Amino acid sequence: MRKSFKVLGSVIIVAAAALTYAWPYMAMEFAGSAHYTEQNKREYEFYTPDLLKKMPRISPRYDFDFVNITGPASHVYAVRYYGTDDSKQIETYLNAMGYQKQRSCHIEAVCWRSADPQETVTVSTLDSPKALLVSVIYNY
Repeated sequence: MRKSFKVLGSVIIVAAAALTYAWPYMAMEFAGSAHYTEQNKREYEFYTPDLLKKMPRISPRYDFDFVNITGPASHVYAVRYYGTDDSKQIETYLNAMGYQKQRSCHIEAVCWRSADPQETVTVSTLDSPKALLVSVIYNY
């Protein structure tokens, strides 16, 4: 009887430890949105696509957003650079990554496309506060 309590106790402890470790990732998987910085390592690694991870940091102050839009099944990943509206470095980077600038855009921004038909990158300026917003949109 005593041995079975030890085994049961061990199983409960292992299960609790596994759940404690996995819970933040489960919460992020089902989240509708997130706002985070590069210092939030778990969120940064989970949400941020490689394109935004490797993008030049054109301002010392920047942050990231993720939004899961359920109607049209879109995921939007964004980085916002505060205190600047100069997009030259971003445009150079997107060109180097093989993106093509589009003649028109579905929003008030400059749209970029890659070979992936589900992916659109938008670059827009914001007035209040002054910022440059780069969004990667995946339509599923």
